[in-house]
Amino acid sequence: MSLTLQQMTGGLTPEHDLVFASKPADPEMRESSSIWLFEENGAFGFPRVGIEAEASSWENRRYQANIAVRGGRVLIGPGVGPAHSAVGPEGRPTVLGAGPLSFRCLEPFRRWRVVFDGDAADGTVAQQIANTLDPRKRTPVRFDVELDMATPAWVQDISPEKVAQMSEAERIEAANMGLGWRFEHLFRAAGRFEVAGQSRDFKGVGLRIKRQSVRPLAGFRGHCWQSALFPDGRAFGYITYPPREDGSAYNQGYVFQGGRMYPATAVRIPWLRRIVGEGDDVTLELKSELGITRIAGVTALSTFRVGNPDIGGLNLQQGGVRYTWDDHTAYGMIERSSHHTLTRVG
Repeated sequence: MSLTLQQMTGGLTPEHDLVFASKPADPEMRESSSIWLFEENGAFGFPRVGIEAEASSWENRRYQANIAVRGGRVLIGPGVGPAHSAVGPEGRPTVLGAGPLSFRCLEPFRRWRVVFDGDAADGTVAQQIANTLDPRKRTPVRFDVELDMATPAWVQDISPEKVAQMSEAERIEAANMGLGWRFEHLFRAAGRFEVAGQSRDFKGVGLRIKRQSVRPLAGFRGHCWQSALFPDGRAFGYITYPPREDGSAYNQGYVFQGGRMYPATAVRIPWLRRIVGEGDDVTLELKSELGITRIAGVTALSTFRVGNPDIGGLNLQQGGVRYTWDDHTAYGMIERSSHHTLTRVG
């Protein structure tokens, strides 16, 4: 089913899929783009490749390149790199770049290209879990992939006008998501992946995230985030945080079916409780006007940060999942975090 551009934007304008042409005036503002991409048969995945361009350090940007290969190998390439020019060949602000990584908008809300040409720490997910991965053991990595959006954008609009209408609890939850706007887009992809001179062409599926927002994380207390695109065109996604003391929590998602987005909330949530490279049950259930949609899932292609200092010492998993919805299977993403007192290794 072919969707119009208006349907693809989720209510935004095509210009929302461009990037800041120059440094924002607010030092807290950030431009962020990231992808989660999985080879269609689960041979490997990129469980978060992204750039955080923050106004306070506009010319030197943080980037991340997580790669996981079937069998437990990981290639982890975070760093800080110089900004690229935002102006693309067409004369518009279409490029977000940092050091070895670049994102380029080829057609707003339709097509993007992502290129990484650098190196990464080479080891295993077991070493990540044990905090023994040696960052000095480096391997050259390159990938060049084009993304074709397959679903409408799922938009979180947390503009000042919307925040003004929220309760105090809702404002706190909104700040964790980011004050501004953010959207997700599921895609199909084709590209080339090269490790240490050995390359292969591939096809894949994944999720693209784009945000322009202020995001304080001082009160962040954990989360669970899952999504996937299936061969028959159905898709799902949601994000939720652990309930607050009063029982309230951010819990929003969708089921995409028959060309329509159905708002949903998660009623079965696989919080991070086991630190394990693969094989964890992450089955979920979403409630919408369609009823209860149950999607089975088992983790694979994981990366971990145990005792992550960036988000208050929470244990963080960024990985892939083999999802099953009725008789269809697909690889999709999972990101979840929990306090170390709530998790165990193995």
